[in-house]
Amino acid sequence: MRILLVEDEPRLSEALTYILKKNNYGVDTAYDGETGQAMAETGVYDLIILDRMLPRKEGVTLLKELRSQGIHTPVLLLTAKDSLQDRIEGLDAGADDYLVKPFSTEELLARLRALGRRPSGQIQDEQLNVAGLILKPLHCELTQGNETVKLTLKESLLLELFMRNPGQVITKEQILDRVWGLDTDVETNNVEIYVHYLRKKLNSPNVRIETVRGIGYCLKEEPNVP
Repeated sequence: MRILLVEDEPRLSEALTYILKKNNYGVDTAYDGETGQAMAETGVYDLIILDRMLPRKEGVTLLKELRSQGIHTPVLLLTAKDSLQDRIEGLDAGADDYLVKPFSTEELLARLRALGRRPSGQIQDEQLNVAGLILKPLHCELTQGNETVKLTLKESLLLELFMRNPGQVITKEQILDRVWGLDTDVETNNVEIYVHYLRKKLNSPNVRIETVRGIGYCLKEEPNVP
């Protein structure tokens, strides 16, 4: 699961990034509203944590523009503005939840889990199932039959991307953006390496990762042969 954090306070941003990564979320960070909007418009994020008081573009304005473009990524507004009118304004602008600073780590994580369970959001569940292959993204655990395998965070993000898009060809560039982040200097051969790692952990006869030469990869379900 990949989160976009739009927060201009460096110390808070650094602390939140550490907490989220420790809890198996992939995180990209923007420090102003215009950059945050440009990153959100790529559509590669499962969830957005958005401060209200941002340089270059205020958070509620940013949120209204995303919603007007048809971008429905779940958004948690994180702000020191705590009046009833502030909350109403944020929710009416399209926020899915509203958390006031200061806050506890436990409450933040609980709210993120709750947003992930909402059927209207892009994150459909905390467990993905394709042809009997079960992934728990927040725990980086893959279950195949009676066997449970622990994945690294990058392997889990990669498999999550495949399992949310079964049968679709995903380019190496899309994988880099989704798994490593938009500003990464990682090269495409890293994608090949992690696909190799993932294939070694996939023992299901019903699913395979197919290489589409010159383009990328596709998660294919194998037909059951009687």
